[in-house]
Amino acid sequence: MADMPRKNHEPDVSVIIGAYDAMPYLVRCLESVEAQTIGADRMEIVAIDDGSTDGTGACLEEFAARTAIPMRVVRQPNSGGPSGPRNRGLDLARGRYVFFLDADDYFGEEALERMVAMGDRAGTDVVLGKIVGVNRGAAKSMWGETVERADLYSSNIKFTLSAQKLFRRDLLVRLGMAFDEKLKTGEDALFTMEAYLRGNGISVVADYTCYYLVGREDRNQMTKKGGFQRRFDSARALMGLIAEYVPPGPRRDALMVRPFVITLLPQFGPGLVKQKAKVHERKMALAAPLMKAYWTPGLGRNLKVNERLRLMCLAAGRLDLLLEIAAFLRDKKEPEIVRRGNPPRPHLAYPHFGESSVLPDSAYEVTVTEWVGGRRIEAPQHKARPSFARRVVRKARRTVLSALRTPRAHRV
Repeated sequence: MADMPRKNHEPDVSVIIGAYDAMPYLVRCLESVEAQTIGADRMEIVAIDDGSTDGTGACLEEFAARTAIPMRVVRQPNSGGPSGPRNRGLDLARGRYVFFLDADDYFGEEALERMVAMGDRAGTDVVLGKIVGVNRGAAKSMWGETVERADLYSSNIKFTLSAQKLFRRDLLVRLGMAFDEKLKTGEDALFTMEAYLRGNGISVVADYTCYYLVGREDRNQMTKKGGFQRRFDSARALMGLIAEYVPPGPRRDALMVRPFVITLLPQFGPGLVKQKAKVHERKMALAAPLMKAYWTPGLGRNLKVNERLRLMCLAAGRLDLLLEIAAFLRDKKEPEIVRRGNPPRPHLAYPHFGESSVLPDSAYEVTVTEWVGGRRIEAPQHKARPSFARRVVRKARRTVLSALRTPRAHRV
């Protein structure tokens, strides 16, 4: 382990870099840390070379030898995933905050200064900085505005659960938090969701690009590896965590959208049609206990129609219907928009619509905003039922008005 002379005071932020065969991307990554406007005296770098074979370790040690930023480099045998290096870095970190920087990616120059300032100002334990993709996609829906305290349940921040965020280290130490080294995918989602749920608030810095998420040309990224079994393991862990900390009801339903739609549902997309029967059987068996434990009608109303239909088929064990809907999606067909009910509400006529013996019409109702054939379909706003006291007052008022309208001669 290389250890540069260190300053006595506590740094504001520890940048933790877990690196495995990260060349040449690591060069820009390290340059972006050195260019941070927060200054070398307010941060440190803890870098873990996880058994690289391409010169990554040497690059880290050469950088540590010349940078003004206090830096530790640990070289260890390959651990098989990102969790081990992150946990080792977290054990060594001394900063008030920590940031997990992937060795493929890089910072915007003002990233740490802006995020630390936000955390200090708002008193929050997690700060999200705007992320954009470079040669790859990146989530966009949560970057609409800068928010000192975001609501986890009503906002889209639940859809960004990667580890590339600023975490208050005191929270992680106090709760004994660490990345689950047994999970081979989704370990960052589990860690981040726990921090969201157990921490003192979440902030969003959306007016500056803090983080550049890089798509490697060699495709050597852990997020792209692993079979479907790992995805079910990830979904099971995240659903279990949410259920542990959030009681049944609308708030739990809102959070469960994330593991159901992002982790579980892709296993039952258009590609399902061409998979073998043995794979179908295995996937259905893995999904069954998750559906039984966590699926609710309230959760279903937070989803698009095609998402809800596929999950309802899973809950009912109807592989035959699921395959028909998957084939409909594979063929890129557009469902007809049908209005039913009183008042009329929009429904999307996916396979078996109108056949109540198969799936009820309510399964096909539009309950969130959707786009069909270039048309924006808005879900009707359901009026809340008045309280009991308000209903009593309304009834009394109607009785009085009725009496006043009745001719005197007809009154008893």
